[in-house]
Amino acid sequence: MKHIEKLAAIRQLMQTKKIDAYIIPSSDPHISEYLPEHYRCIAWVSGFTGSAGTLVITQNFAGLWTDSRYFVQANQQLAGSGFELVKLKVQHAPEYITWISEQFTVPATVAFDGNLASLQVANAVKSTLQPLGFEINGHEDLLAPIWEGRPTLPTNPAYVLDEKIIGKDTATKIAEVRAEMKKQRCNTHLISSLDDLAWFLNVRGTDVNSNPVVLGFVLVTEKAVNFYIAENKLDIQSQKTLEQFGVTIKPYNSVYADLKNLTSNDRILIDPKRTCFAIYDSIPEQVEIIEALNPSNLLKAVKNEVELAHTRQAMINDGVAMTQFFKWVEENVASGELSEISIAEKLQSLRAAQPGFKDISFDTIAGYKDHGALPHYKAEEDSNYKLEPKGLLLVDSGGQYLTGTTDITRVISLGEITAEEKEDYTYVLKGLIEGSRAIYTKGTRGYQIDALTRQPLLASLRNYGHGTGHGVGFFLNVHEGPHVFNGTATDIPILTGMITSIEPGLYREGKHGIRIENLVVSRDLVSNQFGDFMDFETLTLCYIDTALVEKSLLSDDQINWLNEYNQNVYNVLSTRLSDEDATWLRSKTLAI
Repeated sequence: MKHIEKLAAIRQLMQTKKIDAYIIPSSDPHISEYLPEHYRCIAWVSGFTGSAGTLVITQNFAGLWTDSRYFVQANQQLAGSGFELVKLKVQHAPEYITWISEQFTVPATVAFDGNLASLQVANAVKSTLQPLGFEINGHEDLLAPIWEGRPTLPTNPAYVLDEKIIGKDTATKIAEVRAEMKKQRCNTHLISSLDDLAWFLNVRGTDVNSNPVVLGFVLVTEKAVNFYIAENKLDIQSQKTLEQFGVTIKPYNSVYADLKNLTSNDRILIDPKRTCFAIYDSIPEQVEIIEALNPSNLLKAVKNEVELAHTRQAMINDGVAMTQFFKWVEENVASGELSEISIAEKLQSLRAAQPGFKDISFDTIAGYKDHGALPHYKAEEDSNYKLEPKGLLLVDSGGQYLTGTTDITRVISLGEITAEEKEDYTYVLKGLIEGSRAIYTKGTRGYQIDALTRQPLLASLRNYGHGTGHGVGFFLNVHEGPHVFNGTATDIPILTGMITSIEPGLYREGKHGIRIENLVVSRDLVSNQFGDFMDFETLTLCYIDTALVEKSLLSDDQINWLNEYNQNVYNVLSTRLSDEDATWLRSKTLAI
């Protein structure tokens, strides 16, 4: 069935059910960013494969609301689908709700599948549209009747991590979460989000590509912990380990029945951003609901010393693979045989040879020339550029290791670089340096780091349309909340032990794109009469290409930072490289 035919089938069902507007979020019952194939609804309906967006369908219009990272990609993928791109003015904002309010005279009915919409989204739809006279139906799945051959939910096995890897056992984490529940005066707490679940129980799996998570729910009370997971996914030893910590294993779908059995004596804590509307609607009316951030979300973001020590080792392994990769690209680009797809495959194979490798942490973005200007580009057979010994190559990639998660972006010169490309690259590098060397006081928020990082680009009348950084998990999701470095006033302080990316960029559509990304960990610096000060330790270990640097645009301090960073990369990685690879890396890390 073609996309235009799927759209027609949905519209027919809407007409039958008297639905005026139908909303399809990019999500699943766990409000995941990256989805099991079973829930990749937007891709199936419209052809758009980006990880962020919302479809809205009426009888007269079908649109995809997404942000600037995906504008070019969406225009290409939506061609002939019957859907049009609607450009978001503010990233992640539900601007489609206002649009819906302007399209109809009431009464009109707006519907969505409550298993795909977060409580936050559902509340936004209801609070905006119901006062205007709209009817809201959050229990309509219009895809199930028409999706033939829909992928089944994954049945891959899950497992429990050794405490030596994770640094904190499940009993300790249960106690920490219960302590936070007590502060909120709650005796019950539901965990729907898969990364929170994985951290809480020290469980990992392979239910979502590149994300070592398992589909499930956890219900925590003052005396019990229920883990809802598909049968046979946990082996006997893993079940015994969890049972030793007081965890009861129950069937995946039985969470809905257990929620319906809550009473007026229960006061349940749920996270509106990380809980689907269908779950919320299963809770009886007499139960008091407290909407707040999952306690595990912030606890998870602060890495313990065992996790940090392992992460530093993962960075060395990843740096070895990245060095081998860029050397291989440089030596083979003139052959005319390299392509965006083939180099991504090569990079994955080099990572796979490293100790503890489990998977890549997201689909590699290998963007050559103008493809580098697409921040979330993924090469397909019909877009796959061949590499030549000229122009810029952007590679944004990462690995999932048993000892940590990596995420790194580098841009290298393949030859014949223009003055504009060097200037753009140098301003992005200045942003990376300023963010990385920031000194700040306890209580600083991510938007303040975003401003520091972005300033060198703004001063040159350049900018980028995405945030400066995101949290990163420990052998978990490469995008991890609740902290971010972006322009929104997120009220989450930067805490000691948080791992975050710093990744300024610059994109000239149709020409080239530049992004340089390192991971950093926030740490205590000094306390004195003026306050408690913090700074960042840069974790990522991979040379920054100096062939692209316009040195005259850098200050002496910025030059010193770059030289010291590259020298450290060489010092750490050279002991793990062959003599030939180490000699090559030495040539790339010479002081400028």
